[in-house]
Amino acid sequence: MTAETSAPVPTRPVSLTLGAAITALEGAALAVVGVWDMVSALSGQTKQLALNEFGGVVIVLLGVLPVLAARALLKERRWGRSPAVLTNSLCLPVAYYMVESGGAMVVVGGLTGLLGLVGIGALLNPKSTAALYTQQG
Repeated sequence: MTAETSAPVPTRPVSLTLGAAITALEGAALAVVGVWDMVSALSGQTKQLALNEFGGVVIVLLGVLPVLAARALLKERRWGRSPAVLTNSLCLPVAYYMVESGGAMVVVGGLTGLLGLVGIGALLNPKSTAALYTQQG
């Protein structure tokens, strides 16, 4: 088979790649917060040692799911879209409470909300849907 007769390779839409990247960033940030929580508990900065260690482990595990979902989206697996959209949706109330707290958190909350909205829009884009739900044969 020559290059002229081979079928064109379909490319992943930019919107799907963007949604996967945002989801991976959010998952990685969540995992970093979990590790920071565990390290601060082990270094003696908190009084409830066992509770913070356990909470840190749970947060790290919650951060792994969006990273796995982003990886699945990059491989154009359908199952990755639901946890990715959920992760981006959860950014919106988090952003609201960050903005409500005032100070420098207003900027961070605004960026968090913007990332959540862009992530949802990218993952629910018709081109992303078509890439995920076309028959592979």
